[in-house]
Amino acid sequence: MSNPLKKLAGQTAVYGLTSIVGRLLTWFLVPLYTIKFTTDQYGIVTEMYAYVAFLVVFLTYGMETAFFRYSSLKEYQPKKVYTTVIYSLFGTSLLFILTAFLFNQQIANWLRYPENPEFVTWFAIIVGLDAISSIPLARLRAENKALKFVVINFTNIIVFVGLNLFFLAYCLPKYNAGETNWLIETFYNPELGVSYVFISNLIAVCVKFMLLLPEILKARYGFELSLLKKMFIYALPLLIFGLAGIVNETIDRIMLKSILLKTHDIKYTMSQIGIYGACYKISIIITLFIQAFRYAAEPFFFSQEKEENAKGTYAKVMTYFVIVCATIFLGVMLFMDVIKYFIPNEEYWIGLKVVPILLFANIALGIYYNQSIWYKLSGKTKFGAYIGVFGATITILLNYIWIPIYGYMGSAWATLICYASMMFLSFILSRKHYPIKYNLPKIFLYLGLSFGLYFFTIYLSLPSGITKYGIHSLIIIGFLGVIYFLERPKKVVI
Repeated sequence: MSNPLKKLAGQTAVYGLTSIVGRLLTWFLVPLYTIKFTTDQYGIVTEMYAYVAFLVVFLTYGMETAFFRYSSLKEYQPKKVYTTVIYSLFGTSLLFILTAFLFNQQIANWLRYPENPEFVTWFAIIVGLDAISSIPLARLRAENKALKFVVINFTNIIVFVGLNLFFLAYCLPKYNAGETNWLIETFYNPELGVSYVFISNLIAVCVKFMLLLPEILKARYGFELSLLKKMFIYALPLLIFGLAGIVNETIDRIMLKSILLKTHDIKYTMSQIGIYGACYKISIIITLFIQAFRYAAEPFFFSQEKEENAKGTYAKVMTYFVIVCATIFLGVMLFMDVIKYFIPNEEYWIGLKVVPILLFANIALGIYYNQSIWYKLSGKTKFGAYIGVFGATITILLNYIWIPIYGYMGSAWATLICYASMMFLSFILSRKHYPIKYNLPKIFLYLGLSFGLYFFTIYLSLPSGITKYGIHSLIIIGFLGVIYFLERPKKVVI
């Protein structure tokens, strides 16, 4: 039997190709956005995608994980499970799109974009098609059709990035310079501004949906209501957890607007959201790894459930996961003087102080995601909902208290405290219901050493230059050397 850890590493690499490269490509749009858009304009982009994240979770309502679970059970036919889920998501997504279309003006007024009801319609289609697409993509993962999964997702990303570059990096500069041609005259309207970010997304998600249409049309093996009910009962706690998780991830940008508008004008408020959103993107470096890992880890963990040393495998995975996260954190923070230039507009740099806080927070979240397998495998998914609601309560409460005092810094600290609390609560509960002997000494050592070395460099306070970067490089090499020394295979003496 092949080494399961090598299998997980391989799957993480394959699925991570589309995840990491894709997110990196969209990440590299941030310099373009921050150059072309003022801080308050970028605030609009940040806010709207906060709503998108929430709605995608709402419209998939935990069915992706339920699909993995019920497809792996012998008493159910995988094709019937797939058909049942597709029909369910198609119906709910279509209803959502129609509702948004009928009430787009009222919703736009509530969002305080009364002059842009088209935003509501566009994003309803984006979210609806994304929700439907999630299940055929999940099926490709379950069937180990990694290449097709990568091609479809990567095409979606290329279309989105390409259209952004066309509208904002090609048409906009030429129009401002007084140059024109048939492309600009046909496809570009300078009055749309940030709308081109949303239009690019709309076209890209439609392309992805069309590429997945052959997979969707394979759902012809009979809809089973009784099966859907069982899946929904399984998925409901995951939905609650997912919504709570999105609250933890995005509610700060929404609350920033509602709270700051009480004491500031709309331009200042949206500028704060834009600055926070742009600097938040730097912390996404760890999120990139976590997302790629989760794509492969969830089906891997389920497949390993019946293996003899499954819990030992889960424990090793956690240790290696922490090693990667700790290394990323140290690398980002030691070279922040360079990394910050991916936001070329210095007006945004005032928000860079949130980056280490958010990196800490995302490490805690990644550890929690690793731990969450205990309630998924034990069938006690209700605990995922409890923990998620607990975290969401902390997030909302702390944002409500701290935003009026500290602005977006309060939101960053609320995120860290939320994820750390969820991580510790999950660990405590797992010890009772599905104990896994994680190597806590090593986990604390690697995290503590990474954080300690970062704070040591702050104490050194070296001026920017070759000397500083040389010392920081040696620190990282030394950190990796410690890891290698502790993790290297031990020689067996006969």
